This record gives sequence, C-alpha cells and structure tokens, in this order.
Amino acid sequence: MTSTGNDIVSLNAVNIARTTQPRFFSKILSDTEKALYNTPRLSAIPFENFVWLLWSLKESAYKYLQRITPDLVFSPTKIIVTQLEVPCGYTAKSFELPEEEGTGFENTVIFKAVITFGNDILYSRSLLYKELIFSVVNGNDNFENTFWGIKAIDNSNHDDQSIAVREFLVNKLNNLLKVDNITFSKSSTGFPIVLKGTEPIAIPVSLAHHDCFVAYSFQLEDTETL
Repeated sequence: MTSTGNDIVSLNAVNIARTTQPRFFSKILSDTEKALYNTPRLSAIPFENFVWLLWSLKESAYKYLQRITPDLVFSPTKIIVTQLEVPCGYTAKSFELPEEEGTGFENTVIFKAVITFGNDILYSRSLLYKELIFSVVNGNDNFENTFWGIKAIDNSNHDDQSIAVREFLVNKLNNLLKVDNITFSKSSTGFPIVLKGTEPIAIPVSLAHHDCFVAYSFQLEDTETL
C-alpha cells in the first residue's frame, strides 16, 4: 500500500533548555540514537536541533505507518533512526520565502535517514532551516513521486493552522489535477482522505503544522488514472 508521512517543527517555538534535559529527550531518543549524535558530522548541529529532527522523523514515520496499520500506537523510542546522513558543507539558512514546494528533493540540500519500526524499514528526506525542520518519509529511497510543500502563516492558533494547511494542499491538488472540487475527509482513525467531489481518490496525503508553519506531502505517480 502506498502511503506518506510528514512533520514540521518550528524551532522558534521549542524550549531549548527543556529539550536538552535528559528527562525530556530520553522520551524521544533511543540509546542507539543518543550514540548516533556523537559521530563527528552530526555533532556539528546543535543537540536540540538533533532531538527535534529525530522527533520529526518519528512523527512522519508514524503517520506513514498509521495509514497502513490504523490501530498503531505512537511510541517514539520504538521508532529508531539507524542511519542519518548530513549533507556535505551543510550550513543552516533562513526560510526566506512565504512558501516552498517541490517534487522529490533533487538539487536540494537534504538530510537523509533510514528508520526502522519492528520489521518495517522507511526512508526520509529532511530540510533544516534556522527557523524550522521539515521531514517526509517514504517506503523506499526513491522520492521522485513525492510532492511536498512548506508555508509560513500569520496566525498560530489551531483553527488557522488547520484551515491554512488544507487550503495550501487543495490549491496544489486542484492545479495539478486540473479540477476545482478537491476536499478532504478523515478516516475513522484520523488520517486525511482526499475527495474529488464526493468520491475518495487514491492519493495518500499527510498534513502537519506547528506554530506559524504548515506543511503537506503526498504521493502521486500518474494523474491520468484519477
């Protein structure tokens, strides 16, 4: 089954002092991942960013797997990042545009990871800016059919976040599919379902928001079949 999962973290909204306390990060990081941070290239990024990067990977992996296994319970320390590749010459830059969208991650400065949960192996791509961390998870290491978007919004209350991320994705899908009647519903376990008119269509989507940022991801191989 095709799926997708993404997450976004606003670094302006996290509590750095709390994040770096063992009582907090031990609820997120496994012993393997704590050791992973001590590798030379990873230690070049602040530890609090490492913690929230792994949180975004685990949350994205959970969203990916929950579509396939609806009764899955989120347990961060059981979703394990086994490999994490830092891009050569990485320097954090500012997120300067109102929004950014892409298909795949070619010619993009990205962090790559391999994530395991039981017998499942997942792959990820992450963008790290000074203001945010954005991650997308896929079932294989080919992201050429993965569509994604990040957008800054003015208001951070939950209702505004929810409206903004849905409008962001609806506009993308309407333009891509050459229609004007895309809406969303929810499955009984909470993941989003895309509707064209009143009919569900087979596009797995994932929505995320935190503070003044919203994001989406979806998988789409062939618009002609929809």
